[in-house]
Amino acid sequence: MPEIAISPLGEREFLVEVSEGGRQTTHRVTAPERLRGGLELRDDDLSEAVRQSFEFLLEREPASSILSQFSLGDISRYFPEYEQDLGRRLG
Repeated sequence: MPEIAISPLGEREFLVEVSEGGRQTTHRVTAPERLRGGLELRDDDLSEAVRQSFEFLLEREPASSILSQFSLGDISRYFPEYEQDLGRRLG
C-alpha cells in the first residue's frame, strides 16, 4: 500500500501526499461537514476521514489518476459506494 501523508492547510482543508515506488503525487482536499448521503464528518475525525478516503481511492485507481484538487463530497460521483464504505471504515 502506498504511503499517505496528510497535513492540515486550514479549516477542513488538507494537503495529501501519496508516495509509492519512488513516485509522489500531491492533492489538495477539502472535507465538507456532511457528505451527500448524510454522513457527518466531524472535525475530530477529519484527518482519519481523509486517510480512509485515500485508501478507498487507491484500492480502485493509481495515485496518478486521483484529481489534484477536490472535495471528499465529489468522490461519490465517481464511486457511488464511497459514502457507505467510508461509514464502515470510520465506524
